[in-house]
Amino acid sequence: MRTALTIAGSDSSGGAGIQADIKTMTMNGVFAMSAITALTAQNTTGVQGIFEVGSSFLAQQIDSVFTDIRPDAVKIGMVASSALIETIAERLRFYKAENIVVDPVMVATSGAKLISDDAVAILKEQLLPLATVLTPNIPEAEVLSGQKITSPQDMEKAAAVIGSTYSCAVLCKGGHRLNDANDLLYRDGGYKWFEGRRIDNPNTHGTGCTLSSAIAANLAKGYDLDTSVCKAKTYLSGALAAMLDLGAGSGPMDHAFDLKPAYYEEARR
Repeated sequence: MRTALTIAGSDSSGGAGIQADIKTMTMNGVFAMSAITALTAQNTTGVQGIFEVGSSFLAQQIDSVFTDIRPDAVKIGMVASSALIETIAERLRFYKAENIVVDPVMVATSGAKLISDDAVAILKEQLLPLATVLTPNIPEAEVLSGQKITSPQDMEKAAAVIGSTYSCAVLCKGGHRLNDANDLLYRDGGYKWFEGRRIDNPNTHGTGCTLSSAIAANLAKGYDLDTSVCKAKTYLSGALAAMLDLGAGSGPMDHAFDLKPAYYEEARR
């Protein structure tokens, strides 16, 4: 069985972070493992508290995974501090990790910054150059490229800057403010657009985590990057189209929309 590791924060409400990653990887057919960067107290209405783990303990988690069940792919989500980013980068270099998907979570949907300027600098310097593919949304692509993005053409220019700067592929997600649900993959000087259908569902908590984890799962299974992105987008659309409605705010998707064994059906009666 192929394996994947997620390095991210825990979401107590289960819609994003480690919980969304594990559900996504499992539903996409790989054995999921985790190294937790922070515990959060959160629900569909917001984040009520954050407790960050220490660098040495994060390193221990990563070591425990790589020295026993080596992951075929690694997904990295939100990491808020410079020290933890440095730890992740050092350990991934040490183990010569492959198929690294980085979801560079830096800017909230509201436009608010989620990590400090110092942490962004370390992210750019140490972690992004290790990535196989980055999956920024529009605001994050603006930060990484230093360019304003207001059109599909701007997405192409920004993706080229990011890809050439960090020597990796870039999946620039277009659903944030423009271009509906179409995403742009830049790699080795070439562009490919992946069209997506817009799903009228207000419950979108964890979409970025889910997409990046699905890409990692597909890379772990041996698919090429184009196929991995295509399959991941199809899975994300299915999870959104299931129209799960939980909580008072922006709720989670139904990651298990395609699960049909007897135990699952019993819970739906």
